[in-house]
Order: sequence, then structure tokens, then C-alpha cells
Amino acid sequence: MTSRLHALSAELRELEEQLRQGGGPDKIARQHKQGKLTARERIAGLTDPGSRFVEVGLLVAHDQYDGQAPGAGVVTGLGVVCGRDVVIVANDATVKAGSWWPETIKKMLRAQEIAMRCRVPIIYLVDSAGVNLPYQGGVFPGQYGAARLFYYNSIMRRYLRVPQIAAVMGPCIAGGAYLPALSDVILMVKGTSFMGLGGPNLVKGATGQVIDGETLGGAVTHTEVSGVAHYAVDDDAACLAKIRELVARLPGRGAPPRFQDTAADASAHNPSIATGSESTARDLYALLPADHRMPYNMHEVLRAVVDEGTLDEFQGNLAKEMICGDARIHGIPVGVIANQRGLIKGRPGERPRFGGIIYPESAEKTAFFIDRCDRQGIPLLFIQDVSGFMVGGEAEHEGIIRAGARFVEAMACARVPKVVLTVNHASGAGYYAMAGQGFDPDFILSWPSGRMGVMEGEAAIQAVHGPALEAAKQAGKAPSTEVANAVEEMRADYEHQLDARFAAARGYVDAVIYPDETRDVLAQVLRVTMHNEGPHIGAFVLPPQPEPV
Repeated sequence: MTSRLHALSAELRELEEQLRQGGGPDKIARQHKQGKLTARERIAGLTDPGSRFVEVGLLVAHDQYDGQAPGAGVVTGLGVVCGRDVVIVANDATVKAGSWWPETIKKMLRAQEIAMRCRVPIIYLVDSAGVNLPYQGGVFPGQYGAARLFYYNSIMRRYLRVPQIAAVMGPCIAGGAYLPALSDVILMVKGTSFMGLGGPNLVKGATGQVIDGETLGGAVTHTEVSGVAHYAVDDDAACLAKIRELVARLPGRGAPPRFQDTAADASAHNPSIATGSESTARDLYALLPADHRMPYNMHEVLRAVVDEGTLDEFQGNLAKEMICGDARIHGIPVGVIANQRGLIKGRPGERPRFGGIIYPESAEKTAFFIDRCDRQGIPLLFIQDVSGFMVGGEAEHEGIIRAGARFVEAMACARVPKVVLTVNHASGAGYYAMAGQGFDPDFILSWPSGRMGVMEGEAAIQAVHGPALEAAKQAGKAPSTEVANAVEEMRADYEHQLDARFAAARGYVDAVIYPDETRDVLAQVLRVTMHNEGPHIGAFVLPPQPEPV
């Protein structure tokens, strides 16, 4: 029997495969005919063989522009180069010549923010015709327009000392030229790369000068005449090899030893879980019920994710609707915060509680646990299946607002890395408290089953159309055609907008990952966060600067 997660994952895999084709076979062939590799081929040649590339933002803009902007024309993500964690930004020239859509800027900024926050090198593989002019209004102006890319460039270069390596492997035109210009090292490929504030046509129109592209801004010009670039290489393969050499040369900087992924980990925990075997994958995919509203045991999910399936639960018999505990993932210590689902049996004499709901007691418990992890320097992993905070007279009288504020404040001000995984619901203010995107978690991931919204569709229908539906029921009549149509339209809209693919298309999650790869992806992103031992608050925090002499 096919589970809900299996069905959603199959749909997602089909979509991802389509998006990874970029502009399609014809555009890929054209790229090869020009003597250039595609963005994904470049990433594969740059990263270590057999290593994982965690792509960030693959689904961004997939449902916009009539499908003409797969990946928004840029591939971004986390890779490993010469054993070193790096962020990679690669323009996909098979998509509208790698031009910048509004969402391209969003993806590139997110990649830079990851590099800044985690203090890991960032590599730009530049091959872009510049701004997609019909959409310049969403690219050029604004606080988070293209200029912010150069602001982040400058902050990384001057203050954060985050290494930036830029390889111009195709056109790099107009303001886009400042992206490599503000990097530490610039490489150019002979015969196929160009860098200039204006191309030959613009130069002719503006000045009347007739000049070819290679003389104006080719690799030899910028390495031997202008001095703008630092290395001229013969082809894409030589360029990627030189980048690897430059990364290998960087001084070591990594996580404290106690946070390193240990070799012994492979035998320390269940091997079937570690390798993502077929049987384990089947178990993982069967964990969630066919109906997202039905209960299941979150402890089973956690056992499949953490080392040895072991969670040292914190106050396990108190406020059981919130699970807090200590665990390891590939040897990396984490403080786990997860929502239990189903009907939770209370203490003797107490009413049962609803799983997925945050009560005053569970909010206080979780806030204390977060503060403890923050004091001890333990990263936080939030596993979301939350419907919101409890409402009603009893909850209000117990101080749910005060307790909820304590929870939110503790989470928001925690200085340790925060990673989020949505496995089912992420609704209401509960989503915020569980390190929602607005609170700048280091990474936010989702399973294909993730559902993100203010509330579920049926609750929204009751909020909007409840009185009309109740009136019809009291009168013993069916709702009017107008009301019935409005209800169905709202239900369909909510199902579409709650889908993890909808959230990913708008950058609300970094990546939608599959259950069987969860452990490995979590371990990789946690390892990346460990490169920054300082506070993980905001996109970047400047280190103390020496006093002027």
C-alpha cells in the first residue's frame, strides 16, 4: 500500500527532475557547443566525489512565469570541496542566459546569508547575462534588491573574513560585475568569459567605440591589462580544478572537536537507519498516517532520526505534548524539541490534552529547555507538527500569553544554531514559536508532507462561512450554491497553499527533503553551522573590531 508520504515524495521527485533540466536538452546542448559545462555539471566537478550537495531553493519560482524560470536561473546550496564545507552559487545559463529574476536575487541573498551566519567560504560560478529586463522592477530597487548582494559581499570581505571565490565562466555584465569584483579571488575562462560594466553593443551605443568582447573584457584583458581578475584558465575543467586548489589552501577553520562527525558513528547507531536502506525508508515513509489530521507517535520519528534511536528526554512525564530531549545526529549533540500528536493522557484528575497544541505548562517547559541548551552551547533541532497555542478560558487564566511569550523569547534569543524540520503541520503562532522563518533559523527544511499556513482549510472555512453553514443546517436545508461554491474554492485554495511545494516555491523553506535522507541532511547542515562558534542571531553579527590607534 502506498503511503501519503510515498505519494507526495513521488510527485516531488518528478517535479525536481524536471527542474534540474533547467532550460531543457536544447539549451544544455547549446551550452556544451559553446565549450561550457552547465551549472550542475560545474557543481559536480567542483565538489568532492561521492559527497552530498544539499540544494537550497530548487523549487523557488517553479510555479511562476509560466514555468519559464526553473530554479530562478541559479543553483544554490551546500557542498563539500576538498573536505571543506562551502556554499555554492552557480548561474544556470540554460535558463534565459542565466539572467536575474526577482527570485534569483532572493536565492543568492539566502546563500550569502548562510555563508555569513555559518562563516563558511562561498563560491560564485558566474555565467549571467545580467538583469532580466522585463522584470527589472523586482530586481533593481528595494532594500533586498540586487544591491544587497554587494552589501553582503562587502561585509563578508571587510569584517567577517568569509572567503569569497568568484569564477567568471561566461558573461558577467553591468552591476553584476561587482559580485566578483568584491570577492577575494577572481578566475576567468579564456574564450568564453566576459566581464564588463557594458558589453560591446552598449559601448558602441554610448560612446561610438567599436570593440570586440574579448578585447573589452575577456580573460586575458582582465588578468594582463586591467588587473581586475587574478587567474586566466583554459576551460571550465581547469577553472574548477583551480578553485579546488584555492579552497584546499584556505587555513583550517571548523567545528569544535566535540561537535565533529565521528567515524565511530557509523557503527554506533542502527546501520540500516544510517544507510537509508530500503526497509528503513519504508518504515519512515509509513510513520505518518494517510490523513494528516490523524495521530501518530512522534517518538517513532525521532528514533529514526537520532543516533542509536536514543533520546534522553527532558521532563518526559511533564507536559507530554512537547517533547524535549538530548540526542546526537552523526555524533553531533542536539537539543531536540518536537510536537507529540494524538490525545495526550494527563496526570490523575487532569483532562487529556491535544497533541500538536502548546499549553502554558509545555511552553514554560520548552522555554527552560531552550535556555539550558543555549547556556551549554548545544544546537537546537525543532521538529514541527504544531497546530498552535491552546485557546479558551482555562488557558487564558493559566497565562498562555505570558508562557507563550517566554517560549518565543527564549527561542528568538538563543545564540546557538537552530535547525527546523517540518514533518506535518506548521500552523498559527505555534509555527512562530517552533523557530519559524521570521526568527532566522540557520536552516529550515520540510518533508514533502509539510503543511504551512495560518490554519488548516477546514478551520478557515468555519471561520469565514461557519455562520452561513450553521444557518442552513438549522433550517434543514443545503447551503446555497453561492456558499457551497465559495466553500469548495476556499478548500482548494488552502490545499494548494498549504503544500510544501508552495512554501518552497516562495523560499519559505530552504529545501524539501525526503524521509530516508533526513539524518544525513540534518548532520550536514548542523556541521555547517558549527563553523561559527559565535552567536547565531540575525543574518550576521560583526565580530569585535580593534580600536583605532
